[in-house]
Amino acid sequence: MTFDAIGIAGTGLTAHRKWLDALSDNIANVNTATPPGQEGFREKYVAVQAGTQSPGVYVAGVVESEAEGTLVYDPEHPYANDDGYVQYPDVELGDQMSMLILAQRGYEANAAVVDRAKTTYEAALQIGRG
Repeated sequence: MTFDAIGIAGTGLTAHRKWLDALSDNIANVNTATPPGQEGFREKYVAVQAGTQSPGVYVAGVVESEAEGTLVYDPEHPYANDDGYVQYPDVELGDQMSMLILAQRGYEANAAVVDRAKTTYEAALQIGRG
């Protein structure tokens, strides 16, 4: 008997957890202003690839957006540049929340596969003891 279903779903759980981590960073920094002359927060994406040595997927890395950010005119802000603009990350909260729901549902689906596979394997063992 092989346990591929649990292993494959486990890789999916890991990938979705990393995606949830990246999304939580993005959401936490959506309103983070950047002082002039410093590198601002950039949106993070999780790159996932199919496993080559074993079935399932793996996280190939976390990629940052190339967007420079959004400038908002607010001359009273302490981080305003000489022209009165403040730089914020180019992160859309609505998009992040939508992806958060997708990542959560994917995580739940993989957890359900692990649970169902475990139940199936236990039933097969009971038949063998029968």
